[in-house]
Amino acid sequence: MPDASRLVIGIDGGASQTIAVLARAETGEPLGRGEAGPSNIQAVGETTALRELNMAVAGAFRAAKLPRRPVTAAALGLAGVDRKEGLDVIRGWADLVQLAEQITIANDATLLFAAGTPEGWGLAVIAGTGSIAFTLDQHGRDARAGGWGYLLGDEGSAFQIGLRGLRAACRAADGVGQATVLLTAFLEQLGSTDPRDFIPAVYRGSWDKTYIAGLAPVVLKAAAAGDPVAQHIFTTEARELAQTAAGAVRLSGLDPHGLPLALAGGLVLESEAYRQQFLHELKACGVVPGTVGLVDDPVVGAVVLARRLLGVATAKP
Repeated sequence: MPDASRLVIGIDGGASQTIAVLARAETGEPLGRGEAGPSNIQAVGETTALRELNMAVAGAFRAAKLPRRPVTAAALGLAGVDRKEGLDVIRGWADLVQLAEQITIANDATLLFAAGTPEGWGLAVIAGTGSIAFTLDQHGRDARAGGWGYLLGDEGSAFQIGLRGLRAACRAADGVGQATVLLTAFLEQLGSTDPRDFIPAVYRGSWDKTYIAGLAPVVLKAAAAGDPVAQHIFTTEARELAQTAAGAVRLSGLDPHGLPLALAGGLVLESEAYRQQFLHELKACGVVPGTVGLVDDPVVGAVVLARRLLGVATAKP
């Protein structure tokens, strides 16, 4: 059984899920991985977020076949903790459950620099259910754009693409908007022939934020097939995401040419077409990336950051 005093835990918590990885401090070797639901306190509330964090941590210990106990260091990258009160809530929970002797808490986008850039700095963009862009310079100074949540922002995210597609389908059903194959596609998803059934599905049924984000691939598929409405959504949202990223770069003062870029989130990782459109729009905004790292498991970055708290030399993952 490993010595718990030389273990670290890395946590990646977002709008869709929470992942915790228990690892050896010296080598970074993962010992156990736990997964739970969303832990964005702004989106799901404090009670739910803390419960999911707790479940993920417990799952990591369980997978490692170790009794749960404090570890030496923990790094948490969590969506929704940018304000001080959010940090205080998470830190209070970590103290209560005796998570670790040393702890660092930051927005989940910060994990991407450790996992997806050569030297741990540059531009990081997440486009999954939600969207956000972060920059980090060589001196640890950061800037951000986006991350306003699905009501105020999340431009270029899967949710916004799904929502715009659904709205376009509703307007087409009214005979007001342009005809689109999205209407038929979404009705097939619903298992109905009556567009009015979208109303109870969205307002009283299972078509919540996560489900609507899951409609994004339907829009992207329709765009690839040549549907003009879907193509407009595809192009517009990629441009919106690029503008968000360019905004973060402007706020940071970093040189926009040759900037290391880390990308994460199901939308940009799973759709090469959308990723390439985003990169095209990003260059049109004046930001020309150097290296482009695709981060399919940001929790790797959390483990790196936890080990760095102990002064352990870490190679690029």
